[in-house]
Amino acid sequence: MNKEKIQRINELYKKQKQGELTEKEKIEQQQLRQEYINSIRNNFQQTLKNVYIQDKNGDIQPLKKQMKH
Repeated sequence: MNKEKIQRINELYKKQKQGELTEKEKIEQQQLRQEYINSIRNNFQQTLKNVYIQDKNGDIQPLKKQMKH
């Protein structure tokens, strides 16, 4: 996500606080926020793919995805 989009998110937020958002701006805000969240999740997942754990035997293994219960 580039700086211009983040600035736009902030602009829309400030405008929302003043109660001046149009329906079109509300939709734009939702789309930008979703794009931002997806970007953060993607970056986090990429980081986790590069995490390795050393077990008791000294073997280094990649972090495994846990099953949800």
